[in-house]
Amino acid sequence: MKPKLEDVAKIAQVSKTTVSRVLNNRGYISERTKNNVYQAMEELNYQPNSAARQLYQQKTNIIGLLFPTVANPFFGELILELEKKLYAKGYVVIIGNSMSDPEKERHYMNQLLSNQVDALIVGTHNIGIEQYNNRNLSIVAIDRIMNQDIPDVRSDNLNGGIIATERLIQQGAHHIIHTNGPIDVNTPANLRQTVYEQTMQKYGLKPITYTIDFSLSYEEKSKIFSRIFQDHPNVDGIFASNDTDAIQIYHIAQQLGKRIPEDLKLIGYDGTQLMRCMHPYLTTIIQPISQIADKAIEILEQRIQNKSTNQEHIFPVQLWEGTTG
Repeated sequence: MKPKLEDVAKIAQVSKTTVSRVLNNRGYISERTKNNVYQAMEELNYQPNSAARQLYQQKTNIIGLLFPTVANPFFGELILELEKKLYAKGYVVIIGNSMSDPEKERHYMNQLLSNQVDALIVGTHNIGIEQYNNRNLSIVAIDRIMNQDIPDVRSDNLNGGIIATERLIQQGAHHIIHTNGPIDVNTPANLRQTVYEQTMQKYGLKPITYTIDFSLSYEEKSKIFSRIFQDHPNVDGIFASNDTDAIQIYHIAQQLGKRIPEDLKLIGYDGTQLMRCMHPYLTTIIQPISQIADKAIEILEQRIQNKSTNQEHIFPVQLWEGTTG
């Protein structure tokens, strides 16, 4: 028969209230009494009722992470950092992959809310998700502008776009194309396109951007990337919106007989440890993932404690000098 709270109290020779106070760390309890209670719990193999404790404390210690997909190296590495750091702080993490599907994201949100999560860290790319307007829930966004009440943690997309574009120009490229995600999603990553266009115009060059939906399949992206070379046979530089796209473009360019960097200079974005290890030759912009994760958790805990926080938290990027651009 499963042991109960009163069984622990009887063996520890204290009241049920004292056992409850020990479990919930409430009020002053002598070390001797604590030891007696813990010893009784161990003897009975007693497992505290977590639901009851959560109700008493009004806290679940559950954090929800909602991102497009763990398959993308940037999101995968970011989620890994967040989970590792949250676990070290005593939190339980629930991870949801929205796959750029708003209905799936709504479903995940409802599931997370029904599990009474303490807070959310989100980096999804869907719009019009009404649950994010819940003022009773602590939310931190990563590289996403959601509303004025939700703080956003991100890298310096503005400077990253300038560094990438100017690097290609300085390396001798003149017909430079940029690939970017849909501009209808309110993400600071769109600043990369803005400064790419401004930088090109500053040097008297014509900016050309191809919009690549994040949710497209590998095959669908291949068709678009191949069309870039068909539409613009004189292209000599590409600033890709992320490293996985950059590697895909790299292989397509090679299949078309392009020499890199002699015929085509290429720069990616994100600079995860995985990509730097597997494709160290790719020139890219490094986002400081560990720092972003640290700040997101710091802000999240402040929000849980009902402390005021700044709206924006921006971290500097740096150039990884590979051989592609």
